[in-house]
Amino acid sequence: MRRREFVSLLACVLACRPIVAHAQHPRMPVVGVIGSGSPAVYAERQGLEETGFTESRTVAIEYRWAEGQLDRLPSLANELVARGVNVVVATGGLQAVHAAMTATNTIPIVFSTDGDPVRQGLVSNLNRPSSNATGITVFSASLTAKRLEVFRQIVPKTKIVGVLINLTAEQAAQQTRDAEEAARSLGLETHVLGVRSDLDFDRVLGDFSKLTDVALLVSADPIFIAGRGKLIATANRYRIPAIYGRREFATEGGLASYGANLEEPYRLMGTYVGRVLKGEKIANLPVAQPTKFEFVINSKTAKALGITISPSLLAIADDVVE
Repeated sequence: MRRREFVSLLACVLACRPIVAHAQHPRMPVVGVIGSGSPAVYAERQGLEETGFTESRTVAIEYRWAEGQLDRLPSLANELVARGVNVVVATGGLQAVHAAMTATNTIPIVFSTDGDPVRQGLVSNLNRPSSNATGITVFSASLTAKRLEVFRQIVPKTKIVGVLINLTAEQAAQQTRDAEEAARSLGLETHVLGVRSDLDFDRVLGDFSKLTDVALLVSADPIFIAGRGKLIATANRYRIPAIYGRREFATEGGLASYGANLEEPYRLMGTYVGRVLKGEKIANLPVAQPTKFEFVINSKTAKALGITISPSLLAIADDVVE
């Protein structure tokens, strides 16, 4: 074979190699996860697997965690968009969702939020989202009144409710209004306890504990979830009865919790991601809401705080931690 013919043949082979390799190994779809908190298990994985996708085998997942530094969220969202992800999952608070929606209006977004997605400007319609975003809402704000109602049965002498909020959260003002309205309907006085990080827990709760007949309502926020161990220990140390929105607070030492069971909604988020990867349109995926709510009491913590829980209240609890 002449040298010129050999070089031509080699060039052809080299040019064809990427095409053959690509045909044998198609690009794996990529899911981008952006969260306000710290690295955690991707809770939506079960639903994703139910639609036929397994992490590292048939789908890649890129994680971006702000670890409580909310000002990092916009750059993290832009990183995922630049990475060319197929779907963005935004979780851990409204800021994460807004960061994702600001970064892209074309890549599908599946979110989780604690408030009303219409009022928050995430979707125009719950049943048929018209933008590039859909997801789940646990409507924590609408549960505030119910949370205070059951809590008052635990601590009937309460006169003042401290509302713990994250001052840096977009939803802080709305959470305050919702809590004040719910407390007012029950004849309770409210004190807004604003923090910016878990470093403020001791100072804020220490000052609040100097008042009499107080109780604590903890709003939904990533810094409270990430710092729940410190928050629970601080509230208990100052002997402040507290109610939280997620069961893990009560199972890990908090006095009580009332909120949505998140297992099913988060599984559904995963199935939404899988369906989008398979080509389904966002408009066909209505914003989902939880159907099951849980009331959990930690009787050990109640005893430590000198609180007697009535048998009738223990009977209606979904779970009693001994």
